[in-house]
Amino acid sequence: MPAWALLLLFFLSVFAVFGLALAAAAQRSRKEPDEPPVLGPPQEASPLLKREVLSTISVWAYLLSRFAFVGKLTTLLSEADLNWSVGRLTALMLLAGGASLALLQKIAFIPGWSALLAGGAAAFLPYVYVSHRRERRLSRIEGQLPDAMDFLARSLRAGHPFAVALDLLGRENIPPLAAEIRQTAEERKLGLSWEAAFENLCRRIPLQEMSVFAAAAQLQNRTGGKLSEVLAKIAENMREVSALRGEVRSISAHGRLTGAILTLMPVAIVIVMSTVNPSYLGILVAHPRGKDLIAAAICCLLLAHVVIRRLVMIRV
Repeated sequence: MPAWALLLLFFLSVFAVFGLALAAAAQRSRKEPDEPPVLGPPQEASPLLKREVLSTISVWAYLLSRFAFVGKLTTLLSEADLNWSVGRLTALMLLAGGASLALLQKIAFIPGWSALLAGGAAAFLPYVYVSHRRERRLSRIEGQLPDAMDFLARSLRAGHPFAVALDLLGRENIPPLAAEIRQTAEERKLGLSWEAAFENLCRRIPLQEMSVFAAAAQLQNRTGGKLSEVLAKIAENMREVSALRGEVRSISAHGRLTGAILTLMPVAIVIVMSTVNPSYLGILVAHPRGKDLIAAAICCLLLAHVVIRRLVMIRV
């Protein structure tokens, strides 16, 4: 299939989805009852509030607003600390998938079905990058939490109020945890309650350790007590859990190494055989069904590697 035909098919699909979304919106508006008129001048949203823009392209933003997965993508980008919009991420996914499919279609040796699979896999590369960045950021925050709890405990023992200790933590700690703590302290200064501020913090950092810290701080704010001892105990438990996770990773390292060896072994065998006896694999390459068998073997090899990685991934 030529490249211009793929581009034409892509634009036709986009316009078809857009037309279906407009038809669904019109049908929904006909079913909904008319709202009563509002007396008085129309109220406009405050220009001080931050508006979440899905995309700078109005048509694309309208299409994205009709899907439920947009909220999950927005949360994912926020947790990854990327200044991207959902429209940019989805556009990158479509561009990566379309460009990969167009390039693979130009190679005669690659079967059509494998080119479609490879194009679909390439479309998820931007999403995988964002997910990997999110996991790495949360892992860094998780490693900084025990020291942060000890810092708060020492500040409270020195006589500082909890709000001052939290502000000092946000100023003296290193990112990315410092930025999140500083934002929580600023929200409290602007009049937000501790419950709402910690709820926003747990939403931005979806870690169990952060939820435990927020629950302990809110409980102390309601009932009182020695928060410094509670925070010291939380830091000790966090270090024990981190040590346990390190032990589990060291035990499962054998499984990860086995998966890597099993994945690379067929590739090494093919390289050695093509060097020693090129005619042995030439029959498979020259056969009409040979490229289908080679593409299927590569797909099964990658799928097996993913399955092995999932099996040895143990969460504590």
